[in-house]
Amino acid sequence: MGFYARHILPVLIDRGMRNKAMTEHRPHIPSRATGRVLEIGIGSGLNIPYYPEAIEHLFGLEPSGKLLDLAGEAAEQAAFPVEFIESGAEQIPLDNQSIDTVVSTWTLCSIPEIESALAEVRRVLKPGGRFLFIEHGLAPDPPVVRWQKRLAPVFRTLAGCNPDRPMDRLISDAGFSFERINREYLDGPKFLAFHYQGEARP
Repeated sequence: MGFYARHILPVLIDRGMRNKAMTEHRPHIPSRATGRVLEIGIGSGLNIPYYPEAIEHLFGLEPSGKLLDLAGEAAEQAAFPVEFIESGAEQIPLDNQSIDTVVSTWTLCSIPEIESALAEVRRVLKPGGRFLFIEHGLAPDPPVVRWQKRLAPVFRTLAGCNPDRPMDRLISDAGFSFERINREYLDGPKFLAFHYQGEARP
């Protein structure tokens, strides 16, 4: 991992995750978590203030040590235990069926081996557990899709982001059933603005 990935990219990610659309929609996902919670891609901890005080424990999974350092301050203010795990989601170092809620906000686009990560999410969830998510991805409109495909290599190189992933199909193919899912454009450039938001169970 080079200097850019270790030191520059985490700062850009933190700033990018604070845009207007994300700030508006962010609270709706972590606020619904219960029990023992795993957030994949916890980043700089922007979701931490929105978790209910009653959750038992929050595990924050994140491969970037720099982002975990930024998340430390938010964790100190939390009313529940927060435990950071410096790891990617392709191999989650938690026991089978040990988590009540997994949370993912704008994370699945950046995981290199997305199928492996979703299999791990399913593995650690208890029977009846919930996967809560909001993710941007493949749009339904061919002109937008063409731009997503053209720009995908650029976004992968600069930000580790794949803007053209069909998030609903990937989650379903991993063995999840949707309790609810909304598919809609949020504010912003259309090639980044189509979102999937919902809840799924293993």
